[in-house]
Amino acid sequence: MASPAPEPAEEVRAVHRCRVEWSDTDASGHYHNSAVVRFMEAAEAALVRERGLVGYFGAAPRVRYEVDFTAPLWFQQEVTTVLTVERVGTSSMTFRFEVWGEEIDGRPRQLAASGRCTVVHVPQRADRASAPWPAEWITALTPAPAPGAGTGGGGSRQP
Repeated sequence: MASPAPEPAEEVRAVHRCRVEWSDTDASGHYHNSAVVRFMEAAEAALVRERGLVGYFGAAPRVRYEVDFTAPLWFQQEVTTVLTVERVGTSSMTFRFEVWGEEIDGRPRQLAASGRCTVVHVPQRADRASAPWPAEWITALTPAPAPGAGTGGGGSRQP
């Protein structure tokens, strides 16, 4: 009899909640595309704080950003952004994110945007070249295997 598949590892993620502010909108009250970047970065900041990554900001510039816009967000609408660590490489990291517009004026909760963002580790030094992530950051950003996943199943720590 085959052994059961290992339980998937818990994801490393952060959730950020806010409202669409007037400065996030155009004259019609519909959000600017740049607001999605702000929401994603606020969730990233929450993740960094929660994981205790001292020195992350200023050392992790964006190198790729892609987004699919699927529904409008409106002035004063509540927004929930979920940011998940998708992959931690040697010197790069990819996040996936979802920006949800919560129910407003009889409209149901909808996915407003989703996408991915890749950052690289560029330590504060003169040559500004990418370098491997510090070991403690990799530990903080990599999900621990589910209980029992490390026995007999060849489970991976990659999400």
